[in-house]
Amino acid sequence: MTQPPPEFENPPVTEVALSVQFDKLEQMGTPQLGCIWQEFRDRFPKTEEHPPLEPVFEQFGRKAIGPHGVRLQLVSTPPCPRLWFLNESGSELVQVQHDRFVRNWRRNEEAAEYPRYSRLRDRFRSDFEAFCRLIEGEAWGTVAANQCEVTYLNIIPAGEGWEDHGDLGQVLTVFSARYSDERLDKPEEATVDLQFVMRDEAGEPVGRLHISASPVLQVSGSRPAIRLTLTARGRPPGSGEEGVMAFFDRGHEAVVRGFASITTPEMHRVWKRIS
Repeated sequence: MTQPPPEFENPPVTEVALSVQFDKLEQMGTPQLGCIWQEFRDRFPKTEEHPPLEPVFEQFGRKAIGPHGVRLQLVSTPPCPRLWFLNESGSELVQVQHDRFVRNWRRNEEAAEYPRYSRLRDRFRSDFEAFCRLIEGEAWGTVAANQCEVTYLNIIPAGEGWEDHGDLGQVLTVFSARYSDERLDKPEEATVDLQFVMRDEAGEPVGRLHISASPVLQVSGSRPAIRLTLTARGRPPGSGEEGVMAFFDRGHEAVVRGFASITTPEMHRVWKRIS
């Protein structure tokens, strides 16, 4: 029997994003984005405009297509922007562009407690259904998902379990400041980037789990902290909304199991691991 995913009473998660990437809606421009905002305006009255995200695909057998490659493209019109629809406190937002729909939760003073994945999943599903109904009702195209992402951003402040950026080995199991001679001391700071293949029940690759850890300073008091980001990305296992939600469940499990595996038992005690 598969063990339930790890759970923590006080996890350091500060932001969660559930994202679906789909085939470009050619008819979607700035006026259409304004119409979509009207659908969400009662709950997300604030807006921000941002550059569009580049499409990213997890591929196997050849190099993945993504923002790390250099692409030259001649365009006659500016790219359609990415709009953020935010609630009053800024703790929740919807991001929309011509090939992506994202639902975020962010920790702040009014949303200090992580609401748990099941609630965020339900909120995404409700808003994504409304988005798809509007797209189809206006005959702007069909939302055909080609990649999904589950991203958890964690900010781990110094003071409990570790003191400075050179103590990364006290937070992450994959880092150890041990050397083959005595010429090096503890590093001033360190960065870790890892990726793991996600596989289905038959052992076939279905996506990747990307993990990165980097040193940061908290705005209040310039306190050392570690930014630990985990992103599970891949193609949905089926068509339509059900395929998207199925990948989210798979990606969420990969993220929480990866988080527990890559962090030390000492930090688990700080975060009060339950299971």
